[in-house]
Amino acid sequence: MNRNTNPATPQELNREGLNAIRDGHFERAAAAFRAALALDPQASPLWNNLAHACRLNQDDAGEADALDQALALDQRDLLARLRRAQLCQRQGDEAGAFAAWTAVRQLIEAGPELAPQIAEQIAAGLAYLAGLESRVVSRIDQAIMRDDAVHDTTEQRRIEAFIDTALGRRRTYHNQCAGLFYPFLPADEFFDRRHFPWFGQIEAQAEAIREELHALIANDDAALRPYVRMGEGAPASIWSPLDGSLDWGACFLWEYGVPNQPVLDRCPRTAAALAAIPGAVLPGRSPNAFFSLLKPHTRIPSHTGVTNTRAIVHLALDIPPDCGFRVGGETREWIAGKAFAFDDTIEHEAWNNSGERRAVLIFDCWNPHLSDNEREAIARYCQVLDSALPKAIERF
Repeated sequence: MNRNTNPATPQELNREGLNAIRDGHFERAAAAFRAALALDPQASPLWNNLAHACRLNQDDAGEADALDQALALDQRDLLARLRRAQLCQRQGDEAGAFAAWTAVRQLIEAGPELAPQIAEQIAAGLAYLAGLESRVVSRIDQAIMRDDAVHDTTEQRRIEAFIDTALGRRRTYHNQCAGLFYPFLPADEFFDRRHFPWFGQIEAQAEAIREELHALIANDDAALRPYVRMGEGAPASIWSPLDGSLDWGACFLWEYGVPNQPVLDRCPRTAAALAAIPGAVLPGRSPNAFFSLLKPHTRIPSHTGVTNTRAIVHLALDIPPDCGFRVGGETREWIAGKAFAFDDTIEHEAWNNSGERRAVLIFDCWNPHLSDNEREAIARYCQVLDSALPKAIERF
């Protein structure tokens, strides 16, 4: 082919390079890929092909440069990440390999199913990474989480999460909102207790609230209903086993801003405790408050909620052993009489593996990271939306 009068296309040059690799002419293959990239430098596959040719030609510098170019175009290029990690490992660059294999692990956590050959290579690399980690983990923990360090609870949680994430011991979870999403809020899993100075106030009423719950359900009260109620003909989903079942039962005191007055009248101290907290009041949306009852050997599957503008509070009432609650990468046990708050737009799940019923009071309030002006803006937005489009309300 006379390229002066009939220049080759990037596709033709790529085929030429692939044919050269097939024939064992690795230097010629690299030249063909470089010629193709001169015409189309934004083609990530060409950079990966060049890196492959350089690797076969034992040109580490050329391979590293090609992989870096591919990653500059797409940081989530798994093949380039994998080859970069393998190159560092092959060169004996343990620090580089540690970082590169950690990046591969993070990339595959929520990724698609891998081809068997790629999965096998990644498994071998992660086994190598585990060996590196075993040499450094204890030193890192000792250096950062030393006994003489003074951390408040917020610092402690964030430092531990930083170390665990950096070492691949936990995933990073993000908000997934089915409704309102407010940008730039911290994706807290469990909110720090200091954000809720009134926790002590409602915890002081925990025993009275518990007694009112017991009296309420002692007569098999009709107010108790299945929490999961799918529409007729709804397709099968993770919620199907709980659909219409009192395995996860709920007794509402407030629902979408509407009081369940018969229940409130029978639970006056619970009603007073809820009225005393600074909850979010949005007509048709909030407050929401209910007793959540989980029968023995029942699990609530992992799921996400509606909006990150709120915090969900659990006040633990009846807590048998072998119960747990996970939000993102952190799992906690309920402690009877104690409250915690979390962001329900981060993946969470609950379970009761005991032989007794678990009972929790659940209610919502504002996300503590919102200012008063931001809360007012959200309230006005909802008010205008609901009045203008009354049939298109997305529940708060």
